[in-house]
Formats: sequence, structure tokens, C-alpha cells
Amino acid sequence: MKFLPILAMLSLGLTGCSIYKNYSRPEGLPVEQLYNDSTMMSADTLTSLGALPWQDLFADRCLQALISEGLQSNTDLRIAMLRIDEAKAGLTAAKLAYLPSLTFSPNGAITSVDGNKATKTYEIPVSLSWEIDLFGKLRNAKKEQQALLLQQTAYAQAVQSELIASIANSYYSLLMLDDQIEISNGTIDIWREQVRTMELQLKVGDVRENALSQAKANLNGLLATHNTLLRQQRETENSICTLLGVTYHPVERTSLANQSVPGQISVGVPMRLLSCRPDVVSAEMALAAAYYSTNRSRAAFYPSLTIGGSAGWTNALGQAVSNPGGWILSALGSLTQPIFQRGQLISNLRISKDEEQIALLNYKQTLLNAGQEVNDALFAIESHGNNLSFHSQQCEALEKTVKSNELLFRTNNATYLELLSSRQDLLNSRLNVVADKVSQLQSVVALYKALGGGALSADTADAAE
Repeated sequence: MKFLPILAMLSLGLTGCSIYKNYSRPEGLPVEQLYNDSTMMSADTLTSLGALPWQDLFADRCLQALISEGLQSNTDLRIAMLRIDEAKAGLTAAKLAYLPSLTFSPNGAITSVDGNKATKTYEIPVSLSWEIDLFGKLRNAKKEQQALLLQQTAYAQAVQSELIASIANSYYSLLMLDDQIEISNGTIDIWREQVRTMELQLKVGDVRENALSQAKANLNGLLATHNTLLRQQRETENSICTLLGVTYHPVERTSLANQSVPGQISVGVPMRLLSCRPDVVSAEMALAAAYYSTNRSRAAFYPSLTIGGSAGWTNALGQAVSNPGGWILSALGSLTQPIFQRGQLISNLRISKDEEQIALLNYKQTLLNAGQEVNDALFAIESHGNNLSFHSQQCEALEKTVKSNELLFRTNNATYLELLSSRQDLLNSRLNVVADKVSQLQSVVALYKALGGGALSADTADAAE
């Protein structure tokens, strides 16, 4: 055992080597330049929209109930939580690898030579094997499993964020369809009354046949559009039920008028994105895991030291068989130094280094994608808000125009084409107002998701277990 002190000194000398260093975030990453200036950004950057619990962002009680049900029952999220449990089991195994392994292996034999009396021998040993982690193999394996656990946790958070966003977007789309159907019903009623009036006017010669035919054609077109809206409404309800992991049932909801957009939005400083956004965390943990995998490949070039031994009771001592038996003890130290492995160790290290570089590039690209999504969502909130204001003003002006044209048409001072055109413009403007409000709400959802979408819910983890 004279080599043990030498190995101990060598291991101490290697503590400054990279195989013993912890992962640290690379420098030169595009962190502080992720966001562009935006008038929607609050001066107070201490809190981030992405860090808000979803209950604080979505105040609608029906939407909250749907999200809660989805977090309990969604299949994809439950699978993601089971992946976390798998990663925890892998980490537990990596931690226990530091401990010695014990094996209980009793055995016995009956031997008879030339028909002589049979000799019975037995041995009841307990064997021990313990690998000493002199060169960081076990340590890097444990660190790699820790990074993989964090990666799986971030993935589960990403699934949860995507689920919340999908439920909210589908819910807002359903509210939009409700309003569009209501507008469509009102417009159809107006056109039916218009057709009835024109049929009476045709009898007294106040309108022509082609005007009545055009009015009936427009009414049938509105009825077809209304039927399409009803189909889309049912499909959206089906989509929400699928997200919830349940069969179809009518979705309880409020109205689009009850929804509101936060008056002032704070996205937080760019570094905040690193701690909230799950795909960024996942990409960094993949980089950390690749870093420790490279260290394990380096450590494979160094010798392995294994201490073993056994203790037990046997009646076979040497060539003699004695009853009762006696104690047997043994100890063994084994040092294995790779010399020639047909290039396998060198190839493994090269592959690990390449995988580490790939993980680094993926991490950088994930940061860039994150910045783009935040910028796009911020600008979309502003843009849809402006469009909502413009279309609302347009709608008010068109309502006055339609009322004026209806009066002029009754007194034969306006043509039917003028009345038809103003009504069609008003219908489109009302639909645009509804679409703009929903688009603005969905842009807030997109920003919430782009900023991380909140932490992984403890209730979600409990439900998956």
C-alpha cells in the first residue's frame, strides 16, 4: 500500500485541474442587450411580469378555474413531472455511488470422490467493494445528474407555462367568438328586417327587383358566416377540454368586456430572464451537464482505485474440512490505470468537448430567441392597443353614418348601395374592435410566457405524484 500516499498527494495536486471545478456561466453572452427600449416598460424593473403567479395576472374566475383544472389533469404536464422524478432517482444513485457496495452471497457444495462419503462445505461471506473517487469521476457524475435534474425541472416549468398560455389564448378566442356571434345575430336581424321592408317596397314600386335580390344574397352570406362562427365556437371548446385532459363539456365563461390589460407592464432587467424563463434555464443546465460530462471523460484517463474485502463463516479452511467452521477474512486493493484502449478514451473526450460546444451555441441562441420574443410581445401589446383605439373611433363614426344613410334611404335621398356599403363597413369595424382586444390580451399572454410564465406550481408537483 505504499502507493496510497503518492496517490493522495497526486489527487491534492489535481484539485486545481478542471475536473474538480464547478460549472460557471460563460462570459460574453448577449444578456444586457436582450431588450430594446419600449414605452410599455415600467421604470420600476425590480419585479418582472414573468415572475407573477398566474392567479395575479388572470383575474377572471372562470379562466382561473380552467387553468387550475389543466394543471391538475393535463397529460403533458404529468409526464414532465414524472421526468423530474426520474432525474431525482438518477441523482440519488449518483450520490450513493460514493458509498461502498455490500454483497451477501452464501454458497455450499457436496463433493464425493469414487463413491466415498460425501463432503459438505459451505461459505457465508459478505463482500465489500468501494471505489475511491481520487480523480473526480463520481463527483462529476453527481454534478451532471444535478444539472439534468434542474434541466428537467425547467422543462416541466416550460410545459406548465405553455399550458397556461394555451388555455388563456383559447379562452380569449372563445370570448371573441361569443362577441362575434352576438354581432352577427344583431346584423342578421337588421338584414332580415331590411329584406322584409324591401319586399313591401317592391310591391309599391319603391325599390327594384335587383336591390331586393342583393339584400337576400347578403343575408344568406351573413347566415353562412354565422354558421361558421358557431362551428369555430364548438371547436374552441373542444380544444380547451383537450388541454384540460377531459372529454367535451360546455366551457363556463364570462365575457370579453370583463377582461382588461395591465396598465403598466414591467419586464424586469435582462438578467432576470435567466432566472425565470424555463427554456433558458434548461439550455444552461444542458451546458452544465455537458461540462461535467467532459470532466468525466478527462477523469477516465486517470487510474481507478478500488478497495474490497470479504468476511464470513466457512468450514473449508485450506484443504481441510472442519466442523464447526471458522471465520474467514480477506482484503484487497486494486489500482487500474488505462494504457491502451484502442482510442476509445480519446474519442470519448473529443465527443464530449464537441457536445459542450454545441450546448454553448444552443444556450446563446436561446438567449437571442428569448430577447426577440420579449421585444415582439412588447411591441404587439402597444400596436394592438393603438389599433383598438383607432377601430373604436372608426366604429363610432360609422354608427352615425349608418343611421344617417338609413334616414336618407327612407326619404329616397340615398341609394341602396350607399346604405349597404356603410352597414358592411360598420360590421367589419365592430369585428375589428373585438379582434384587436383579443389580440392585445393574447399579446400579454405571449409576454408572460416569454418572460418565464411564473415558477413551477407546488400543486402541480403534488398532483403528478
